[in-house]
Amino acid sequence: MKVDYLYGIHPVREGLRGRRQPLELFVDEKGGAQRIDELLVLARERGVPVRQRRRQDLDRMAGQTHHQGAVLSMEPFPYTEIEDLLFAWQASGETGFFLLLDGITDPHNLGAVLRNADAAGCQGVILTRDRSCGITNVVDRASAGAVEHLAVCQVTNLARTMELLKKSGFWIYGLAAGEGAQQLFAADLAGNLALVVGSEGEGLRQRTRELCDGLLEIPMSGGVASLNAASASAVALFEVVRQRLSVQS
Repeated sequence: MKVDYLYGIHPVREGLRGRRQPLELFVDEKGGAQRIDELLVLARERGVPVRQRRRQDLDRMAGQTHHQGAVLSMEPFPYTEIEDLLFAWQASGETGFFLLLDGITDPHNLGAVLRNADAAGCQGVILTRDRSCGITNVVDRASAGAVEHLAVCQVTNLARTMELLKKSGFWIYGLAAGEGAQQLFAADLAGNLALVVGSEGEGLRQRTRELCDGLLEIPMSGGVASLNAASASAVALFEVVRQRLSVQS
C-alpha cells in the first residue's frame, strides 16, 4: 500500500486530528520536548502505534532533517470528487465558497494558499491535474497541516468545472490586474462564490479569464506591481469573510 509521510510538529498534530487514517507515529528515540508528548497523547487517543527511531531513520522517512523529531505515516491523501464537493455544499445549506487554483506549481506556495483557504472557511479547493502541484508532504508542511481539514479536488478540465459551478449557482471571479478588472473592495462577494487564483508567473490562462463572470484586482499603492499567489489569495479570501460577516451583523 502506498504511504504518505508527514513530518514536523504542526503537520503531524493536524494529521492525527484530521479525517484520513494515520498509520504509525515515529518519534526520536532520545525523547523530545513537551510538544512531542502532546503528539503521543493524540496518537494514543486515536489508537495509532508509536515507534521510537534513530534520528537518521526519521531523516530518511521525512526526506530531510527538518522534521522536529516526529514523522507520521498516513494513508494517501483522499482527493474529493467534484460531484461530492457540490453535494456536501448543497447538503450544508450554507452559502458556497470555493477556491480554484489555475496552475500553481510550487509546493510551498500551494501550502500557503491552502492554509489561507482553511482559515477563511472555504468549503473546498479545486486544483488542475496538469500544470499544478498535487498534495505532497512538502505542501502539507507548508500549510501547517491545514490541508488535513480541507476538501481538495483535482480536475482534468478547469473550464468544464467552472461551467458546472455556474450551473450550480456560483459567481466566479478571477484575481487579475489590468483592463476590465474591478477593484476587489468594490465587488459584491456575498453570494455563492468561487475565486480563481492563477500561477505565479503567468497568472490566469486566457480561457480561464474568459469564463470568469468578472475579474478583480487588488489596489496597489507601492512600487511593487503585484502580490504573490499566497498573499493575493489571503487578501481576497478575507475580503469575502469581511463582507459575509457584515451581512450577518
